[in-house]
Amino acid sequence: MSIAALAFYLFAVSALAGGLFTVVSRNPVHSVLWLILAFLSSAGLFVLLGAEFVAMLLVIVYVGAVAVLFLFVVMMLDVDFAELKAEMARYMPLALLIGVVILMQLGLAYGAWETAEGAEAARAAVAPEGVENTAALGLLIYDQYFLLFQLAGLILLVAMIGAIVLTLRHRKDIKRQNVLAQMWRDPAKALELKDVKPGQGL
Repeated sequence: MSIAALAFYLFAVSALAGGLFTVVSRNPVHSVLWLILAFLSSAGLFVLLGAEFVAMLLVIVYVGAVAVLFLFVVMMLDVDFAELKAEMARYMPLALLIGVVILMQLGLAYGAWETAEGAEAARAAVAPEGVENTAALGLLIYDQYFLLFQLAGLILLVAMIGAIVLTLRHRKDIKRQNVLAQMWRDPAKALELKDVKPGQGL
């Protein structure tokens, strides 16, 4: 058995184990950790397939952002997981039925799957011989589709600014800090001296 085959079986078994223990684990923190293992194993499988860019995205986006966010939310929220699991037990037969239907659909799709005749030629036209996956993707985005890529970023920027403008409301009943007003105020107008007599009070 070659090293590539051994690595494939190792990543495949760890991905399946991570997905299984994510579902059946009783502790939600442990479930998130098993999910991270499944993500990392899937990234290893993508590396073996030659799609290192997708593997990097999987590690950065899902493991570095989504899974860590899940972990923080699960650890910070005081959720009664025993009650949630009791509610889940009621819908277990329906969930099993849906799972069986999805597995049957995947089996039918995999059984009828055939590779297109021009797939290899199209892949060779996009990625020349000796060029890595990430380099070929960079050449394609920043050379052939450079203007479209920049326009997509500009649209996202406009959408972000529009969302901020639409949700930013200055309410009059909320007291806000005005730094410039604090810096420019006149001490003669802001301070007032009171001559308090003994026993009188303010």
